[in-house]
Amino acid sequence: MKDKQFLNTLINETFGSFILILLGVGAVIHTALAPRLAPSAYPWTMIAFGWGLAYMVAFMVCGGVLNVHLNPAITLAMAVKRGFPWKKVLPTIGAQLFGAVLGALGLWFLYKDGLAPAGFPNVWTTGPGSTYDTAFFGEITGTYVRDYRLVVAGVAELFGTLVFSWLVLAVSEAQDHPLHRFLSATLVGLGVAAIGLSLGGPSGFAINPARDLGPRLVGTIMWTPGLFEGLYWLIPPILIPMLAGPLGFVLYDMLVKRDHENSQEG
Repeated sequence: MKDKQFLNTLINETFGSFILILLGVGAVIHTALAPRLAPSAYPWTMIAFGWGLAYMVAFMVCGGVLNVHLNPAITLAMAVKRGFPWKKVLPTIGAQLFGAVLGALGLWFLYKDGLAPAGFPNVWTTGPGSTYDTAFFGEITGTYVRDYRLVVAGVAELFGTLVFSWLVLAVSEAQDHPLHRFLSATLVGLGVAAIGLSLGGPSGFAINPARDLGPRLVGTIMWTPGLFEGLYWLIPPILIPMLAGPLGFVLYDMLVKRDHENSQEG
């Protein structure tokens, strides 16, 4: 029975991650391939809210934040601080990454007729070389500037993932509300949009290793060059969120949950 339940969980993680990438990266691609409209028609706000809505729909379809994580950083944090079984961590992360790959493949099929004439630009990932990279940083030249950019992007991912982890915890603790499944999905979606609008510029707010790595693999297979050059692809969008997720849970328990419990005792 438990094996069947875990299998259902893995299916939900895969399906939810598929929806997340299909809608989130889809918003990026749609924005990049919109020459029929004025350049200002699709600003950064569309991408931020597109990702927020993607998280909202994915969580809503798959049962809310109590049923799925859809983010390897949150899965690791759940194992570190919330008793999620360690033996389930790698299969869960694998399901999330597989769903992300499927979502990216779906987008390639849908948009290949537009991506091919554009030279298959990097609409897949965050960070250097992505469609909106130069809009924020301009031309990156020189070793010092590149190293500085790596630090700034890493700090942005740290803060973004911390806020995301606090949001997940805050929403999950309000589970006694009868509309929790829908409210939690909506609140997480709005929170992701807020992270994108406020902290998304330096790094593109991956805040989710599967969100970046899955489409990066598909983009590499589908003729977008340079996606794995240097160490950027490994540090800000993958390693930083994987560290920041558990750190966010630790800080939440130290600073927020403790105060909440003390106020209830008083």
